[in-house]
Amino acid sequence: MAGKFGGALEFAGVSGQHVEMEGYEGILGTQNRSVMAWVKTTGFGDWISWGQNTNTQKWIGRINDNAGNGAVGALRTECSGGYIISTTVVNDGEWHHLAAVLESAGSPIVEDIKMYVDGVREAISNVNPVGIDTVGGRNVWIADGHHDRPLPSVIDDVRIYDHAMTEAEILGAMEGGEGWPYALGPNPKDGALLEDTWASLDWSPGDYAVSHDVYIGDGFDNVNDATRDTPVFQGNQSETTLLAGFPGFPFPEGLVPGTTYYWRIDEVNDADPNSPWKGNIWSFSIPPKTAYNPDPADGAEFVDPNAVFTWTSGFGAKLHTVYMGANSDDVNNAAGGLPLGNASYSPGTLESEKVYYWRVDEFDAIETHKGDIWSFTTPGAVGNPQPANGTADVQLIATLSWTPADNAASHEVYFGTDADAVKNATTASPEYIGPRSLGAASYDPGGLAWDSSYAWRVDEVYPTETVKGLVWTFTTADFILVDDFESYNDIDPPDPNSNTIYSSWIDGYGIPTNGAITSEDLPPYAEQTVVHGGAQSMKYLYDTNLMISESTMTLVYPKDWTEEGVTKLSLWFRGNSANAAEWMFVALNGNAVVYHDDPAATQLTGWNQWVIDLAAFGVDLTNVNAITIGIGTKNSPAAGGTGTMYFDDIRLVR
Repeated sequence: MAGKFGGALEFAGVSGQHVEMEGYEGILGTQNRSVMAWVKTTGFGDWISWGQNTNTQKWIGRINDNAGNGAVGALRTECSGGYIISTTVVNDGEWHHLAAVLESAGSPIVEDIKMYVDGVREAISNVNPVGIDTVGGRNVWIADGHHDRPLPSVIDDVRIYDHAMTEAEILGAMEGGEGWPYALGPNPKDGALLEDTWASLDWSPGDYAVSHDVYIGDGFDNVNDATRDTPVFQGNQSETTLLAGFPGFPFPEGLVPGTTYYWRIDEVNDADPNSPWKGNIWSFSIPPKTAYNPDPADGAEFVDPNAVFTWTSGFGAKLHTVYMGANSDDVNNAAGGLPLGNASYSPGTLESEKVYYWRVDEFDAIETHKGDIWSFTTPGAVGNPQPANGTADVQLIATLSWTPADNAASHEVYFGTDADAVKNATTASPEYIGPRSLGAASYDPGGLAWDSSYAWRVDEVYPTETVKGLVWTFTTADFILVDDFESYNDIDPPDPNSNTIYSSWIDGYGIPTNGAITSEDLPPYAEQTVVHGGAQSMKYLYDTNLMISESTMTLVYPKDWTEEGVTKLSLWFRGNSANAAEWMFVALNGNAVVYHDDPAATQLTGWNQWVIDLAAFGVDLTNVNAITIGIGTKNSPAAGGTGTMYFDDIRLVR
C-alpha cells in the first residue's frame, strides 16, 4: 500500500488484524518517551499499544470514539484507568502525523503527556488523570490493542523514542528523516532548577556531528543570536559535556543565585555543507537567595482566613522570618521578627474583608536576604477585577469593573500605564481618577491604546479609614476583535442574561432559501470541541443546492474599520476534504463581497488563516454595519452540495 514515505501498512479494522513487533515491548516504567506515526483513517480504534492491561501499566494511542470523554475523532493517549484527549479531528480520511510525548521528572501522570497533530501542539479537550508506570510482558502492537479496538487505517513511519522530543525534533521526524542533525537530550533538562553554584551540562549529539560549538550566557537573546565571535561562545569541542561555575570554565566565580542561564549546542561537521546545525535554546536556573513561590500567591483573592502560609526557601536558607500586616509600608520597614525553622507560617485567624501584605526574610547562616512584599485579600474585600489581573489582548473599548468590598461606603480609583506609579499614587497623583459611589463599581477609561500595558487600583473607603487595594494589570490587543465567539452563552431569550450565538449570527433557520445553520439545536449552541483559539468557535453547516448559504452578524462595534490604522480582516476557518467543493466569501454591508482565492476552500483541512485587504471590499470602511460569511456564489443559487465548516477569531489587524 502506498504510504506517506514509500510503502505503508493497511488495516481493514477487523479483530486479529494487526502488526506485532516481535521481541520489542516498548518504553517501560516511568521513562520519558515519544511515540509517533503517520495515520490515515476514517474510523476509531487503537493505532499503537503495549504494556499490561492493568491500571497505570499500559500505553495506548487511539482515535477517541467516546463523546463523554472528549473530542470525538481526536488523538487519545491512555494508560488503563486514565486518558488525555486532544481537540483536532484526525479521522477525516487525510494523512495526519500523530505524536504523544511524555516528559516527567519521575512520577508521571497522563497530564504530563503532550500531544501533537501535524507537528502542532494540541489543546486538550479532556483529561482523566492517572499515574504512568508501563509494565512489560507484551510486545508492541500496531493498529490494535488490549481491548479489541482494531483501527481501519493506513499507517506509516511508526517511531518510538526513549526521550521526550521537542517540537523541532517532531517536525524533523515528520519529514521522514533517517538522521537527526541537532543536539538533543539536554541534562539538566530544559527549564530545570539547580540548587548549586556550579553545573555539569551534557547532551546527546546529532547524528552527523563531529564536534560541537558551545554557547552559554545569562540572556536568551544573547545566546540565541550568538556567533563564534561573541562573548557567549565557549569554543568548539569534541566532548558532549561541559562544566560551568568553576575556575577555568564558564562563569569561573560560580553561578549566581536568582539567575537563569541559557545554553545552545550547534552541531558541526565540516564535511557536510549543511553544517553547522543551530541547536535549540535550553535553560536552567539557580534559585534566588530570597523566598519565592508564595502560597497564597502574590495578588491572591478570597484567601481562607485560617490558611497556613508557605513558600519555597531561598537558596541555602536556614531560617525564615515572616512579617505580616495590613499596611505595605509597615511590612516593608519591619525588622526584628522571630526566626522560624520551617518554610511555613500560621498567623492565626485573619480578619475578613482585609487587604494583607507579607514578607519573608531568609537567613543563610551568613547574611539575611530581605524578601519581596506579597499581598492578598480575604473574603469580603474588593476583588474580581474585570479584566482579570494579568489578562492579555484586552479590547480597546474595555470598561473596568470590580466587586466592591462588603461594607465599603465608596471607592477611589487609580489608573495608569506604570504599575509602580499606580501602586504609590495618592489622591494628589495624576493616576487618581476620582471617587466612585456605591453601585458604581466600574470605570470607563474612554478608549485604550493599541498594544499597551495598564495598571489600576481600587481603594475602599470606610467611615473610619481608606483601605488601599491591590494593583491589577492588563495589556491591550494588537488587533480589533470582530468576533471570537467566546462571549456566547446557552441562556435562551427572553432572559436578560441571554447572549446566544443564534441571536447574533442570523442564518437560514426557518428560511427555505438559505441553507446555512450556524448554531446547534440544543446547548451548547456554539461549537466547543473544534476550536482555533479559546473555548468556542462557530460551526457552519451549509447546503448550496439551489439555495444560498449565508450567516450574518449586525455590528455594534467595531463599525469604523479604519480605526487604529487597521488595513486587513483576518479570520480562521476549517473545512473537510469530504465537503462539497464551493467558493467561500465574506460580505460587508450586504453586497460588498470578497471570495477566497481557492474555489474549493470548503475542502481545505486543518485551521487556515484568511487575510483580506479591506480595500478589496470597495465600500466606506468608516461605516460597516454587518458582516456575512457565505458559501457558494452570492445571489446565484445553483446545483450544489453540503458540508461542515468552522470559523473562529475574526479580527481587524494592521
